[in-house]
Amino acid sequence: MVVLGIDLGSKRIGLAVSDPDARIAFPAGAVESRGAAKDVAAIAALVKERGAECVVVGLPIHMNGRRGPEAEAAQRFAAELAKKTGVRVELQDERWTSREAERALGEMGRTSKKRERGEVDAIAATLLLRSFLERGGAQPKRDEPRS
Repeated sequence: MVVLGIDLGSKRIGLAVSDPDARIAFPAGAVESRGAAKDVAAIAALVKERGAECVVVGLPIHMNGRRGPEAEAAQRFAAELAKKTGVRVELQDERWTSREAERALGEMGRTSKKRERGEVDAIAATLLLRSFLERGGAQPKRDEPRS
């Protein structure tokens, strides 16, 4: 099963995709955010293009566990994407992904001046997807048929 990872941002949406066995997460770039409806349509097209059977969307929760407007927007986005695509859409806590992505790129010698636009977003989406896969999130739910 191919799984698509989404790191929503106000300017860009980071993307990651798994291998067909849902074991490894790969960065898949970023797209510019153009508003909720257009973003859902663009990601729905990507779901179809990649043959994704599941999507994981980052849920930005504050460090104290509080959910703010960004988390509410992510929940709305996930619900709309599920409705539009008919695939399973999951939410995953993303509290540390952007910070971890920045650190990983820094360790690779990629200073902020050398980074391409969206690079941190794609790495954050990859870390989010990797975490989802590692916790067994791509496994079918109890009431879902296995394919």
